[in-house]
Amino acid sequence: MKILIQAAEIIAPQSPLHRKQKNVLISNGRIAEIGDKKFTADKVIQAEGMYLSAGWLDIGTYAGDPGFEHKEDLNSLNQVAAASGFTELALLPNTNPCIQSKNDVSYIIRHNDSRLVQMHAIAAVSKNIKGEELTEMIDLHHAGAVAFSDGLKPVWHTDIFLKTLQYLQPFNGLLIDHPEDIWLNMFGQMHEGITSTKLGLKGMPRLAEEIMVKRNLDLLSYAGGKLHLHKLSSAAVFDLLRIARKQGLQVSCDVSAYQALLSDELLTDFNTNYKVNPPLREKHDQEAIIKALKDNTIDVLCSAHMPQDEESKNLEFDLADFGIINLQTFASQLSALSKWVDIGLLIEKVAYNPRKILNMPEASIAKEAKANLTLFAAEASWEYKESNNLSKSKNSPWLGQTLKGKAVATFNNGKHWIDKSVIQ
Repeated sequence: MKILIQAAEIIAPQSPLHRKQKNVLISNGRIAEIGDKKFTADKVIQAEGMYLSAGWLDIGTYAGDPGFEHKEDLNSLNQVAAASGFTELALLPNTNPCIQSKNDVSYIIRHNDSRLVQMHAIAAVSKNIKGEELTEMIDLHHAGAVAFSDGLKPVWHTDIFLKTLQYLQPFNGLLIDHPEDIWLNMFGQMHEGITSTKLGLKGMPRLAEEIMVKRNLDLLSYAGGKLHLHKLSSAAVFDLLRIARKQGLQVSCDVSAYQALLSDELLTDFNTNYKVNPPLREKHDQEAIIKALKDNTIDVLCSAHMPQDEESKNLEFDLADFGIINLQTFASQLSALSKWVDIGLLIEKVAYNPRKILNMPEASIAKEAKANLTLFAAEASWEYKESNNLSKSKNSPWLGQTLKGKAVATFNNGKHWIDKSVIQ
């Protein structure tokens, strides 16, 4: 089958096609033609005003599979990701059992040849994610793990963190850490500030993130290696990163796409769908994130997709689990962020930078290249409701709202998903 994407603006920073409007013909899973003429095709997507980039890759998606399949399994994740613009996902290891053996990695990646959305395993740093004993990371690397992390938990043990940085260097491995002082955040429910005081909720101070970022950067300076800081939220940490990079440290970072758009004031009605970790913070932090996106201190935007079942969310605020489902609504957040940050730069942070950080091959937009592509309609309006929610879970504060910005087509692995509304 031949599919023509007509008049899309191409986002491909290393290509001469970058920011140019072209017609792209896809045939048998490859890019057959790129140009200005209208090629003959079985299906035509009228893509004027839309953006075509390499397929989006999400770092740190949570899948409950294995162990918590009632929240999200690999099949439902494939479905929701494909319809959300993502062609590849790097999955957190916090499953049951956690991703800590060659068989565990194999379970995640074994169907990649037949999926539109390819799953990559981030393997655990410590056994059972307890932070006390190292996993066999060399074996996990050879089995196909793309990075190493304790996922939703920080690598809290200083010696384990240091040895991990050293252990990964012979094969250029990447340590991903969620920086959080778990003792300072103990029993915390939301950002520590004026709003938490008014609501009478135990706060999670910025300091809990800042202390761990400082510690991590000091250990990176001492040991060397590659470090990626996951889901940052506090204004002060971005200055720490700028200094670290001037010193030549190999450190990258991401933030959740919603982090600059939502504040702790949204929790005044105790909506547990706004309960996330790291917590929604204040305007000062939002402004710092926007600045860090503009100057490329923030390398990657992630979805922070964290499905939770009804029993985990529909209860008292202090008993509810953390997390938002956010694959399907991610594109709308790119559109919202484009009010302050160039849309092309935002797309780079989900289409190109994640692959560089994970040391994966670039998905290029060139004639004869495999079609690993996302088509993004930044101005498209759509209603997000339970009937079109593709996740197994529904812990989203955006359900029932009309949103602007959506992915309308994904291509990968010889397969495609196309929103019916854009097919001529």
